[in-house]
Amino acid sequence: MKNVFDLHSASVHFGPAARGVRALHNVSLGVQPGERVALVGANGSGKSTLLRLLHGLAAPTGGRVLRDPAMLQAMLFQRPHLMRMPVLGNIALGLWLRGLAWREAKAKAHTALARVGLTDLALRNARTLSGGQQQRVALARAWALSPQVLLLDEPTASLDPHAKREVEALIHEFAHQSQTMTLVFASHNLGQVKRLANRVLYLEQGRVLADLPVDDFFSGPLLQQQYPAAHSFVKGESA
Repeated sequence: MKNVFDLHSASVHFGPAARGVRALHNVSLGVQPGERVALVGANGSGKSTLLRLLHGLAAPTGGRVLRDPAMLQAMLFQRPHLMRMPVLGNIALGLWLRGLAWREAKAKAHTALARVGLTDLALRNARTLSGGQQQRVALARAWALSPQVLLLDEPTASLDPHAKREVEALIHEFAHQSQTMTLVFASHNLGQVKRLANRVLYLEQGRVLADLPVDDFFSGPLLQQQYPAAHSFVKGESA
């Protein structure tokens, strides 16, 4: 099966070579269709840069990044980028830009809003919604595009507990609605990682120091011996 992503010694460096920031260093990995990959690590470890590299928002300064061009991608950020226009228009616009007639785009946008339980807010200005509602709109916008790859950068980090549960439930539903949908997400919430992921990458200072199935990452007997940095991170976050 062809991988969705293949990284070969990929590095990302920001700023002048002598004084810049090395955000990623020699990352090599592959992601298969249908995998649900969590990126964990402290702030500044390279999680967001890796997501941007996968999505094409950041270019490698070294190595190679190969993407399956047949796979449609969508990416969600911790704070959604919504336009100052009605909720319905925020969703329909992306569909229209992809070639749908405006009437068809609006109809599909209504379906997407119903999917996330926000039909009653279709005509509200998207910028006036709560953080949880805005993230659900962003999920509806992504779902309407029928992506095969969903990239998420801390999508519930700034939400209250109720909104977190709602958004996470939608992510879980979207990721499991198709055996071939690929999910790659960054999260500090280890409980969320356990619930959503089947594979975990632990990053530290721009390097991938552990790449394990989710059960092995949290309870495998070799974690402490073979991946001491990841073991310390899990114990620290779980304390």
